[in-house]
Amino acid sequence: MRRSGFVLGTAASVALPRMPARAAEWSYKYAHNLPVGHPLHVRTVQLWHEVRNATRGRLDVTVFPNNQLGADPSALAQLRSGAIQFFTASGGLIGSVVPLAQIENLGFAFRDAPAAFRAMDGELGSIVRAAIGAKDLVALDRMWDNGMRQITTSTKPVVSVGDLAGLRIRTPPSALWVDLFRTLGAAPTPIPGAELYLALQTHVVDGQENALAGIEATRLYEVQKYLSFTNHMWAGYWMLANGEAWKALPPDVQAIVVRANARYAAKQRRDVALLNDSLADKLHRRGLELHRVEQRPFREKLRPFYAKWKAEFGDRAWSALERFTGTLT
Repeated sequence: MRRSGFVLGTAASVALPRMPARAAEWSYKYAHNLPVGHPLHVRTVQLWHEVRNATRGRLDVTVFPNNQLGADPSALAQLRSGAIQFFTASGGLIGSVVPLAQIENLGFAFRDAPAAFRAMDGELGSIVRAAIGAKDLVALDRMWDNGMRQITTSTKPVVSVGDLAGLRIRTPPSALWVDLFRTLGAAPTPIPGAELYLALQTHVVDGQENALAGIEATRLYEVQKYLSFTNHMWAGYWMLANGEAWKALPPDVQAIVVRANARYAAKQRRDVALLNDSLADKLHRRGLELHRVEQRPFREKLRPFYAKWKAEFGDRAWSALERFTGTLT
C-alpha cells in the first residue's frame, strides 16, 4: 500500500547528520505505528538525534516507524519484555495493561485538543502516569498528539446517532472504544491499525474513526466515501519506556530524554494542529463527502457508558477529568 502525508520540509529534515562515530553505551530501539510523513515520525527522528548529540553518543536510539517491528499489540508486548525500549502508544492500547490509561478516550468528553492537553499535562496525566509506572513502564510527562477523531464510512454518512445503528466500524483493540460504539448502537470490530486499510478495502468493516492527519497519512480516502466531523474523541500518544531499560540510564541521560521529549512533543502538537486545519478541504478534494454533526444527542445516549467508566476509573481520576470536560454523568 502506497503511503504519503505530511512532511516537514524535504527528506533532509529527517535524514539528520550524526555525531562522529563512537560506541554507544546504550543502543535502544524506538517503535511507532505511523507512516514516515506523519508529524510524529518527523519530530521523533529529530528528538532522538538531539538526544544522541546531547549525550555525546552515549544513548543511540534507532527509530522504527509504521509498525516495522510489529502491530501495536505486538509492539506493546515487546516493550514490556524489553525487546523494544521506547514506544509511542495511545491510552486505548495501553488500556490492555493499564485500564486507567483509556480515560483520555472517553467519547464526547474533551471539547478540543487544547482541553485534553491541559488535563493530560496536569493532574489527570500525573494520575495516569503513576498507574502506568506500577506496571514497570515509564510514561514521559508530555504526550504527543493524534488529534480529535472523526468517523469515515463507505456506505452512508453519519449525521445523527441513529446512523450508527448496526454500522460495522473498526476500532482499535480497546475495551473502552468497543464499549463506546456499542453503546451508540454500532457493531464495533477491533482491528490493529496495520490491518485497517485492507479491512476497509475488503469490507470486513464499512467505517472507521481516526484523526484527520491519520486519515490523510494512511490514504483512507481511497477506500472511504463519507467523512463526518463528530469530534467524538481525543487521542494522544504516551512516549513509553521499558522500566528496566529506563533505570539503566543515569539521571543526567534520563533528564536529557525528558527535556527533549517535552520540546519535540510541543512542536509536534503545533504541527498536527496546523495540519488538521488544512486537511478538511484537501480530503474533500480527494473525494470524501463532508458532513457536520450535532454532538448533543450522542452525548445524551452515553449516560450509562459514563456511569460504567466512572466506576471503572475511580472518583479521583474522574474528578480530575471533569475539571476539563464538565460533568459527564
